[in-house]
Amino acid sequence: MTDSLRADGRTPDQLREVTIERGWSAHAEGSALVSFGGTKVLCTASFTNGVPRWLTGKGKGWVTAEYAMLPRATNSRNDRESIKGKVGGRTHEISRLIGRALRAVVDTKALGENTIVIDCDVLQADGGTRTAAITGAYVALADAIEWGREKKFIAQRATPLIDSVSAVSVGIIDGAPMLDLAYVEDVRAETDMNVVVTGRGLFVEVQGTAEGAPFDKSELDALLELGVNGCAQLRDIQTASRA
Repeated sequence: MTDSLRADGRTPDQLREVTIERGWSAHAEGSALVSFGGTKVLCTASFTNGVPRWLTGKGKGWVTAEYAMLPRATNSRNDRESIKGKVGGRTHEISRLIGRALRAVVDTKALGENTIVIDCDVLQADGGTRTAAITGAYVALADAIEWGREKKFIAQRATPLIDSVSAVSVGIIDGAPMLDLAYVEDVRAETDMNVVVTGRGLFVEVQGTAEGAPFDKSELDALLELGVNGCAQLRDIQTASRA
């Protein structure tokens, strides 16, 4: 891997500064304000005793997520989707991605007939909003589960969380694989990829696209290695935030 520095001074295999502030919201059962450099996402977890009608009586819980961006999270203002009257395709796709990532590490039977909804609101966007959302959503989810246990909605000895999960972006820029792309890098990436990995290093989802020339297997392997290593660091940051 090249030792050349990026525009912000990072090496190709270096994360941006990542911070996770637990309990940011005074009202939600779990919450976390997560920052990946200039990208900031507020993740709030709402706990409800009960499940959707289609799950009633099955002894299982449900975890889902919604994603949105504030109108001025980017350089120019975007209208709220509620004003437009419909949720955009990108928003819907990211919401489903976050939900899948979280459910991959939840034992729904151990959760019991309870529902947790994670709202991920992008306050400021500078690339990697969906990966930051997944990383912060896990922390909010973990705290909401502990809240449910304290309120005796979840059995004391139950283990709803079977692993942690985090996500990071990777890409190829000027022929070099790079970790955790900021917006100025993302827009010029020849290959752009999002990697979702559990704490044990297992893949939940890989979303990769050649924006320019197709990439070969060696480049794919390099990107996946960067993603796995980056998520291992994020796992440690998640753990430290809950210490």
